[in-house]
Amino acid sequence: MGNGASAVTRKSAGLKTGSNQGAKVVGAATPSRLDVLRNLRIVIRAAQRHSSWIEKQCGVSGAQLWMMRELGDAPGLRVGELAAKLAIHQTTASNLLDTLEKAGHIVKARDAADQRVVTVTLSASGQALLAQAPIPARGLLVEALSRLDEDALQRLDQGLQALLEVIDMVDESHAMQPLPFMM
Repeated sequence: MGNGASAVTRKSAGLKTGSNQGAKVVGAATPSRLDVLRNLRIVIRAAQRHSSWIEKQCGVSGAQLWMMRELGDAPGLRVGELAAKLAIHQTTASNLLDTLEKAGHIVKARDAADQRVVTVTLSASGQALLAQAPIPARGLLVEALSRLDEDALQRLDQGLQALLEVIDMVDESHAMQPLPFMM
């Protein structure tokens, strides 16, 4: 399946194609707490369905496909650079890359000048997989966030910050880990 996924394909993946059924109109009455909870569930489950669909289509996780997309755009990235592009720990990136390497989708190489530096490129099979991969290869949430205008993104961030401030058991180290269903 190529990058030109159709509306039918997107629907089978649980992706909406232009319709925001149940979405609240900006400026409408203040939503109830349960409305917000329902919307959070919809967002999380949509991302979960998309990640599951990616794995069925490609045989790699959503986070691994995102890595492959970054390597397709910028071959020869260092492991740390790749981790930064995905906003994950370097150790997590290394673990995901090890799986891709064992599957033959990437090639790691040590820099001749500095043996501590490892660069990563797609192998021929990785390039073929990426060429046939469903979209969005960077993930549903990343794609959706990139489509928000600056004001909407800022409002969303402020709302999430406010929510985090009232949650007692916040572990900020989770910010640098992919969602469990994307691993």
